[in-house]
Amino acid sequence: MPAPFPLMANAIRMLALDAVEQANSGHPGMPMGMADVATVLWTKFLKYDAAHTDWADRDRFVLSAGHGSMLLYSLLHLSGVKAVTMDSLRNFRQLGSNTPGHPEYGHTPGVETTTGPLGQGLAMSVGVAMGERHMAARFGADLVDHRTWVVAGDGCLMEGVSHEAISLAGRLKLNKLTVLWDNNDITIDGHVGISDATDQLARFKAAGWAVKAIDGHDEGQIRRALAWATKQDRPSLIACKTVIGQGAPTMAGTHDVHGKALGKDEVAATRKALNWPWEPFVVPDEALKPWRAAGKRGAKDRKAWQARLDASPHNAEFERAMAGALPAHAFADLDAFIEKAAAEKPAAATRQHSGAVLEKIFGQIPDLVGGSADLTGSNNTYVKNTPILDAPDYSGRYVNYGVREFGMAAAMNGLALHGGVIPYGGTFLEFTDYSRPAIRLAALMGIRVIHVGTHDSIGLGEDGPTHQPVEHLAALRAMPNLNVFRPADAVETAECWKLALGAEKTPSVMALSRQKTAAVRFDHGENRSARGAYQLAAASRPAQVTIFATGTEVPIALAAQEQLEAEGVGARVVSVPCFELFEAQPADYQAAVIGETEVRVAIEAGIKQGWERFIGEAGVFVGMTGFGASAPDKALYAHFGITAEAVVAAAKAKL
Repeated sequence: MPAPFPLMANAIRMLALDAVEQANSGHPGMPMGMADVATVLWTKFLKYDAAHTDWADRDRFVLSAGHGSMLLYSLLHLSGVKAVTMDSLRNFRQLGSNTPGHPEYGHTPGVETTTGPLGQGLAMSVGVAMGERHMAARFGADLVDHRTWVVAGDGCLMEGVSHEAISLAGRLKLNKLTVLWDNNDITIDGHVGISDATDQLARFKAAGWAVKAIDGHDEGQIRRALAWATKQDRPSLIACKTVIGQGAPTMAGTHDVHGKALGKDEVAATRKALNWPWEPFVVPDEALKPWRAAGKRGAKDRKAWQARLDASPHNAEFERAMAGALPAHAFADLDAFIEKAAAEKPAAATRQHSGAVLEKIFGQIPDLVGGSADLTGSNNTYVKNTPILDAPDYSGRYVNYGVREFGMAAAMNGLALHGGVIPYGGTFLEFTDYSRPAIRLAALMGIRVIHVGTHDSIGLGEDGPTHQPVEHLAALRAMPNLNVFRPADAVETAECWKLALGAEKTPSVMALSRQKTAAVRFDHGENRSARGAYQLAAASRPAQVTIFATGTEVPIALAAQEQLEAEGVGARVVSVPCFELFEAQPADYQAAVIGETEVRVAIEAGIKQGWERFIGEAGVFVGMTGFGASAPDKALYAHFGITAEAVVAAAKAKL
């Protein structure tokens, strides 16, 4: 073992130990256990340039075991990422620092993705690796040729999403993906064996991975295993047998070292055991210089790559795609579609309108990569004649995700994080419950991922309450930085797709109907859905009633308005395709749309929660108060009282 190696690895251990001790909070065990593996990876194999953490062709390092964030922050500091200073480490877990408790994308240079919810880093890394293979097929290996390395712990592999992720990766033969499993046999509650007895090597092998087990503290074995991984024709798992808290004299190998400061006595004893005489947050030159040299190791490769990019005929298109900008002509065909829909007033399910929209934009936006969790025909997410993204040709633009909603949503996050891809994927809106943790991370990270959620209400009919979303719109709307679109017809569906594609830092959910619904918008030009809510139909006399509605309930609102007006009651209708965009409007616009009528009614085939914003506590809500039932859609709407007649009766009772 070269002389600098123990010092370099111990620098990670001691920085992690000191930072957690100073914060009196954190997880020192994993960084101490994986320090040797990380040192070999970052100094010998990882392709990166510490001075340019956003280099497009860098290797991606994903810390799926995000609680061990001091491993990553130490690596970034030691390798010379300027933004991650020693003061950053001193301020670990403090308000305003760039070293939060778990890594956060966009918050710290060099952090590829937000992690912490176990298993999701691994699942997102599958999407990152898919993105690399797809972009390499699109632009060539001269511009795109890098690997994805993942550090995952026992907890990551216990999480159910790991099964979805590794089976998808194995099926797609993502040979540039390597998982480094911190196989330390410890969880928070104690030894792994108290809760799990899975043969992980056999599990990964069964899913189509190459597998190898090593001593995670043996530099030679680590180096040979990493070299082995780069030569595989499939994704690879390296089981790194480690001791959690390696170096701590009395706590190493126990669950006590997982998630708390070790205390001054154990810290002092660790310093002595590791022969580390330096003060806290001091790294000697003998360790720091080789680390800084490692951080510069990729500069030559980056410069050579930049020269290839500069000379490439794909230069402008590659940079546009990686920057996330839409092509200038992205919506030329869609605008014509909107104009035609406004004139022809087509009646159809909004999922069908969505499919028609995709037909108009897919050829104009080459960054779009679609997919479905085994519901392609139902979700209307496939554009005809689109090649499938699959081994060995990854140039296709549609992914067969299989029945893996969570895995799909996480992979879409990874595709977006890689860059050059705008992912969308479909399932039934009810099954966003399976996707929700990944949707939440997309919202937290601020990335553009589009979730197509069809069969959006009791209107799906005979499949019954197991498949009928009731609380889902409210639950999704409760999530910060998530746009939930529920368009009413072809025009609104097209407008909402334009908005979702234009929201570079916000994921979207498109809630779309199974059942046919009438057209309600006959104008074009201004994207009225961009306001979130707008007056669709004015009262013909002084308004006494305002009716708010979304999606398939907008035609019900218009029918109720017609009945009220026929009875001499002035009524106006407001379409509300997106709560979140409405909240972003100026206060005077919001007040004008909500209005001051005597009665306010909201109609939605879901629960009331959230509609108080529009109708107040005293307003009338026509919708669901419990689960649905199995029957044809028209029978269900009548049974649950979501009808124009019910709206009219409720409004008149309030006048």
